Amino acid sequence: MTVVVVLANPPREGLVATGLAESTPLSTAEAAELYEAAFRDAVLAVDRSGGELLVNFPDEEAIPEPHRTATAPEAELRALVADTLGGTEDARFERQVGSTFGARAGNTVTHLLREEDADSVAVVTPTAPLFSRTIVDSAAMKLRTSGVVIGPSTRGRAYYAGFTEPIDFAGAFDAPTLPTLAARGRDAGLDVEFVQSLPSLETRADLLDTVPLLRARFAAERIVPEYTAAFVHEHGLDVVDDDGARIVRD
Repeated sequence: MTVVVVLANPPREGLVATGLAESTPLSTAEAAELYEAAFRDAVLAVDRSGGELLVNFPDEEAIPEPHRTATAPEAELRALVADTLGGTEDARFERQVGSTFGARAGNTVTHLLREEDADSVAVVTPTAPLFSRTIVDSAAMKLRTSGVVIGPSTRGRAYYAGFTEPIDFAGAFDAPTLPTLAARGRDAGLDVEFVQSLPSLETRADLLDTVPLLRARFAAERIVPEYTAAFVHEHGLDVVDDDGARIVRD
């Protein structure tokens, strides 16, 4: 069983999804709402898969002071998981340790593999709304024969990174993440495999990629990430191309 670690911040306005708020018609509050939707969808994907859900949360002190509240990050994320899954019995919650994303991911992965004897550990963030149960299970199958499995995204990013052995995590998630993770895996003597490529959702360009894909899945009556899809529908988001693609809303 793969432990799937969702590294997340509490979805507070101005703290998360700031790239979307700065470059799209979404306000800072709406961008945070979209981040929350993607977090819920990630939690659902892991819960419905054969993986084990672990939510990695920051200390309040690690959050910039303007975005601190009276509610602890763990409590805030626990409440979202409970509301999404109907409880938290099937989820673990652990504090993030490290000053950078790579350090936080590496500390968690290394601890689980070495101290808890996990067979494999994967790291994801709430930035790939089309991340699904089938991705989790497909990656888990590949982790049976490969030491590193990566989910590629656009512009050299990775939305999923799974490991059966620790690698050198220092700077491993720095851009461009995809070739760096692959190289670190090979440097550690591990086989590297990939799962389906998916769009991320951090910038205007990402929203231009994601919205048409979601709307195509609506039209084809295919499975969609329910919380992200509901956000797109409720806010009337669409993409038109008249002298250049742009995002519009009802």
